[in-house]
Amino acid sequence: MAKSLFLVATLFILGNVFIIRATFAPSLIVDMAKILLDNYCSPEKLEGMQEAIDAASSNTEILSIPDPDTLASVLTAGIQSTINDQRLRVTYEPNYIPVVAPEMPPLPPEQLVAVLKTSIKLDILEGNIGYLRIDNILGEQVAEKIGPMLLELVWSKILPTSALIFDLRYTSSGDLSGIPYIVSYFTDSEPVIHIDTVYDRTTDTTTELWSMSTLLGDRYGSSKPLIILTSKNTNGIAEDVAYCLQNLKRATVVGEKTAGGSVKLDKIKVGDTDFYVSVPTAKSINPITGSTWEIKGVTPDVEVSAEDALATAIKIVNLRGQIPAIIEGSAALIADNYAFEAVGADVSAKLNGLLASGEYSLVSTKADLEAKLSADLKTLSGDKSLKTTSNTPALPPMDYSPEMLIDLIKVSFHTDVLENNIGYLRFDMFGDFEEVKSIAQIIVEHVWNKVVNTDAMIIDLRNNVGGPTTAIAGFCSYFFDADKEILLDKLHDRPSGTTKDLTTITDLTGTRYGAKKSLIILTSGATAGAAEEFVYIMKKLGRAMIVGEATAGASHPPETFRVGETDVFLNIPTVYSDTAAGPAWEGAGIAPHIPVPAGEALDTAKGILNKHLAGQK
Repeated sequence: MAKSLFLVATLFILGNVFIIRATFAPSLIVDMAKILLDNYCSPEKLEGMQEAIDAASSNTEILSIPDPDTLASVLTAGIQSTINDQRLRVTYEPNYIPVVAPEMPPLPPEQLVAVLKTSIKLDILEGNIGYLRIDNILGEQVAEKIGPMLLELVWSKILPTSALIFDLRYTSSGDLSGIPYIVSYFTDSEPVIHIDTVYDRTTDTTTELWSMSTLLGDRYGSSKPLIILTSKNTNGIAEDVAYCLQNLKRATVVGEKTAGGSVKLDKIKVGDTDFYVSVPTAKSINPITGSTWEIKGVTPDVEVSAEDALATAIKIVNLRGQIPAIIEGSAALIADNYAFEAVGADVSAKLNGLLASGEYSLVSTKADLEAKLSADLKTLSGDKSLKTTSNTPALPPMDYSPEMLIDLIKVSFHTDVLENNIGYLRFDMFGDFEEVKSIAQIIVEHVWNKVVNTDAMIIDLRNNVGGPTTAIAGFCSYFFDADKEILLDKLHDRPSGTTKDLTTITDLTGTRYGAKKSLIILTSGATAGAAEEFVYIMKKLGRAMIVGEATAGASHPPETFRVGETDVFLNIPTVYSDTAAGPAWEGAGIAPHIPVPAGEALDTAKGILNKHLAGQK
């Protein structure tokens, strides 16, 4: 009630701003309020209106705004702000003649052709893309009369196209009964689909709109790309069509947010005056969203200016034409190259299944395609390393001076000697073997020599995200003796079908730490890739105790594959560790010997080693 009283009070206050002799009677406001009370499509927003009318009826003041157009504007502002509905409007129109839609008279074929050519724009664009612009949504009766001609002149030319751009940027009128016709031509005949529900306040009736199982002519179908263009001028029935097809996942809407109109807007005369109230007397509730496009408008899937909408739509259609080949090509690459053959075959089959089911039919940009493909690959495989990637060329090697290399190494490695002569070594990425080999002496002098003479060591890999695995054999070798070669791991390469033995290296730069002194490795959920391979080897061979959290379960560094001749690239792990010695760490992670939160791992490791070293003394 408070809202309605505020409406009446607002109107009277605004009216009294003008200190001029009264012109219009308070009954104008009362009659206007009664129109809203009896006809507005959402009566729940008018709670307490009757009490407000009664209060206004007993007021003997008269409105003092002399100009009827100004008064209409004031009344409009009051109604719109109070009910929060910009569709409500009061106008002063002394010469208004209600518009009655005339019935279409019988027209000779040549005149009917001329009418259709004027009201409908049709074109076939490059790439067999259909373009159809209709500025008025035809109703059931008209459609039945001119249907055969529409089929011959318009629809027969649209049907053979590979995709359709349906332009509603200029459509501001239409008939409610035309909605099922349009929607049905872009869906299948069975099962019928609940399209919309419309409540009409004037008749207090609710009508469900369903797709039609029988139509004149053939359907465009439910699989070919359909793009709907919209603008801020797209209004009423055209908005309903766009919203229905958008939420059925049948069309992609491109352009501007629509006007937020109504399925039915009536202009009602206020009493015996020349004032009229435009009132939305019916409302649409979509059965899928449970909501409506009215007032707020239809939000495009791809929001661009109306002027750019057509060009954007053409780009989307061209991209969608490439998608089947991209998905099928991705599936083939994974089946042929993914490290674990059975998983690769399963992912490949399911990926093709997603394509066939239409999961990629509404992708609108290359970025969206890559993001969706990555997400699907991760879900299907459980492997975070199987994903799309950018084909970024490798940067040329930097020409570092010796001083710059020393500074870089100091930043990349952190060393310390803790209580009881415990060494601490942290680094957050593994480097390529050839790069590391060229600066091995500098690393030994400025990093390794600081910790090599300790009685035990903690290697902190909690933040190590991996890198190339080429340096793994050399790094492992420092923690074994030189008297015999040790098999660290067997690496299977899927594309070549070969297996490579990873063994310790005899010739090392600097002094070995050896196989006798205690070693603890710290891990977290961020420990990934090459760091996991190191942890896997050291745990499998019993050379180190692992403290912290289970590792990320990533993979050996993936290879980059181009999908056909497109500019889409995939990261595909192609190598896996020998599973004969235990379960694979790829995709599963490595469980620590002593599980503790990553933040507590260092203190736990120090406690273990301090106790161990104290017992040796």
